[in-house]
Parts: sequence; structure tokens; C-alpha cells
Amino acid sequence: MVEKKDVRQGTLALMILKTLETMGPLHAYGVARRIEQISDGLLEVQYGTIYPALLKLEQEGYAASEWTSSENNRRVRNYKLTRAGRKRIHQEAGEWQKTAAILERFLSLGKQGITRSTT
Repeated sequence: MVEKKDVRQGTLALMILKTLETMGPLHAYGVARRIEQISDGLLEVQYGTIYPALLKLEQEGYAASEWTSSENNRRVRNYKLTRAGRKRIHQEAGEWQKTAAILERFLSLGKQGITRSTT
């Protein structure tokens, strides 16, 4: 059995925005389950985490919401990506790719025999 991990700080907003970009409008539960699905069950998104993150994204103008009815006639709040949110995805994705490349260099230091510069 694989231990589920909480989402790392600073990554949830990007995962939410990317999920909305890919899936279209979704309610909070759908966003959380999709993130868990994409991570192959390695991540666990708590309700106490997803709702504040969605609210913050909405306040920042990266997501918008509206009340609709679900299949079983319940009122649900669906979130969708805004134009500003789409721009934010590309900015954040670029920054995370740079960060991941830097971390990979550090994590592979012992493996590749990289030596310290003496300059």
C-alpha cells in the first residue's frame, strides 16, 4: 500500500488551474478527485485545503465560480478558468520547470561526480 502525501505548498494552485484548463468547469470535489487521479493516488487533497485555495484563486481573478445544479438536483459551485488564470498557468509552469531542473542538478550531485568550483 502506497502512503498518500499532502500536496506540497505552492503547488496546489497550479494543479487546480491546470485541472480547470484541462477538464473545464468543475466543482471543488471534482477538482480534488482529479488531482488525486492524475497523481495515481499518491496525493491526497483535503477539503480544508481545496476550498481556501479555490477562494484565493477566485479573489485573485484566476478562477471564477457560479452556482449550478448537479445531476441529482443539488446546488453546486462550479469553478472555471479565467483568461488571467490561463496566463498564470504558463508563468507558473515555466517557473516550476526551472525549479525542477535546478533541484535535479542538486539531487544528482553525488551520482555524476560533479565537483565544487574553486573560482
